[in-house]
Amino acid sequence: MKTLTEYIAFDLEFNTVDDVSHIIQVSAVRYCQGIEVDSFDSYVYSRVPLQSFINGLTGITAEKIQSAPQIEQVLVSFKDFVGQVPLIGYNAQKSDLPLLLENGLDLTSLYQVDLYDQAFERRSTDLNGIANLKLQTVANFLDIKGQGHNSLEDARMTAQVYEKFLEFDENRQLLEKQEEVSIDNPFASLGNWLD
Repeated sequence: MKTLTEYIAFDLEFNTVDDVSHIIQVSAVRYCQGIEVDSFDSYVYSRVPLQSFINGLTGITAEKIQSAPQIEQVLVSFKDFVGQVPLIGYNAQKSDLPLLLENGLDLTSLYQVDLYDQAFERRSTDLNGIANLKLQTVANFLDIKGQGHNSLEDARMTAQVYEKFLEFDENRQLLEKQEEVSIDNPFASLGNWLD
């Protein structure tokens, strides 16, 4: 997995009516050296009636949508927030990036790591025994707390899952180095006993 010392984890919530998805929340967190240093969170105005299912799932109300800025304004602010910082997401290649592109914002060149793909690759190692690969399930499995289906919370959970995967990778590399030393020097494990 690519190691990024600075990145932005992002997520969208959307309302799908008649097979058309309308963005209703855009959120992101900026991480630097493993710490959240900034965040972006905005609801998005939509004339399309909010599905009751989406309201129940996300907690987003029609009132929040009605008083929110227009999509164009939100995406200009979001683009400014992102700048040229690498992006990570959870299954964003299939939903969030194409939806942003449909609305005139192409961030595909900045997208560096998809945590869903990472979770899929790690399901028999770091995530052995996990029930499914939904973000909330992966986060819970890794003892990361967060409220799913709120894009700011999802962005935070995505960043924390990434940090946890980085930690797993570092630990694996340390173990591999120790094993190499042990193979090269069969007495390495005895330490100072032979002095």
